[in-house]
Amino acid sequence: MPTCIPLVTTDTPADPATASQIGVAGALLALLRDAGTEPRPDIQLEALTLAVAADLPVLLWGEPGIGKTAALTQLAAALDLPLTTVIASVHEPSDFSGLPIVGDDPAQQGVPMAPPDWAVRLVRAGRGLLFLDELSTAPPAVQAALLRLVLERRIGALQLPPEVRIVAAANPRSSAADGWELSPPLANRFVHLQWTHDHEVVVRGLGGTWPRATLPRLDPERLPEAVDFARRAVCGLLSARPGLVHRLPSNETRRGGPWPSPRSWEMTLGLVAFATAAGSSREVLSLLVRGTVGDGPGLELLASLDRMDLPDPETLLADPAGADLPERGDLRQAVLDGVVAAVRGRPERSRWDAAWALLVRALETGAPDLVVVPATTLASLRQEDWDVPAAIERLAGAVSLSRRADRAAVRTAAAKGGR
Repeated sequence: MPTCIPLVTTDTPADPATASQIGVAGALLALLRDAGTEPRPDIQLEALTLAVAADLPVLLWGEPGIGKTAALTQLAAALDLPLTTVIASVHEPSDFSGLPIVGDDPAQQGVPMAPPDWAVRLVRAGRGLLFLDELSTAPPAVQAALLRLVLERRIGALQLPPEVRIVAAANPRSSAADGWELSPPLANRFVHLQWTHDHEVVVRGLGGTWPRATLPRLDPERLPEAVDFARRAVCGLLSARPGLVHRLPSNETRRGGPWPSPRSWEMTLGLVAFATAAGSSREVLSLLVRGTVGDGPGLELLASLDRMDLPDPETLLADPAGADLPERGDLRQAVLDGVVAAVRGRPERSRWDAAWALLVRALETGAPDLVVVPATTLASLRQEDWDVPAAIERLAGAVSLSRRADRAAVRTAAAKGGR
């Protein structure tokens, strides 16, 4: 008969005191993780939620530890979307393009591309926030496989539901672990947002209260107007500046960021429409536009948007006493220059007098130096049989004072340069 050897176990009963301390530690960790939210203006968070609402892929750029992942976690919780995090750099290209699975009869049915499990879970949920983290450490082959996922929302043979939103995060190449520059095709599919920390937000958040992410409140009555405004703005700029339709940067680093193309202009048009319908601030719109087509084209579009809101010079000439001039100095200057240009285009005595009355109103409601150039140009348009209006006397002092100040500034600068 075989000899029975008794089993020796090393298991020992758990120490009740140790188990108790682990439980206390867990309670302490739960308290540390317990944090609330509050409505607080945050243009970064507002820009992110607006792009998410517009169903556009967003890429957050920021140094390590800046809070990109925490912001996405809080965003998903606030929007009640299940969060699926995928570390792009640790996956193979086939994880995004699909794995070939041979069926019973490949000659008849082909070879389907099976999606990964996380994609299947997203489809089953029907909605969610897909977070592609560490995008700048993904090698070129993986970035190429991500193209179809980001643009078409397809993984192998699987189509992601319309209610799935895509947000990615990346570190600059200088601070990424074995980082790569983003390929131009992949970069051009994202809205790029620079993610920085706000000292007050961090301090208040560590104290237990973070800003609350909420979807923008779109005004249903403004939707047609918002679409029309966005189309006029983008099409107007590109008609005047056709070279901005497609401009691939020559610098490799800049190619990995936002740059203008028909695709990114289409994204910009959508963002302008959403921002208009939501009544978003200029600061939020600036982050989004510059993050889609780049700083230069984005700033040109913002300037074009400003000009679209300027009052019609003919309306101002018809009622100069009741004119409502912009508060911003650059916009007010543009309005006054437009009025003078309108008088030059159709010089009539009544229009000339009305322009002087408008300059007086500008003098009374704004900075005097803004009327100097328009007044000088308007004076040069006077014809011999036109009497000098009384308004000129009210402007003469401001013009003379401004010119003396300019000459004094020139003399001061020359004196400093000669030292």
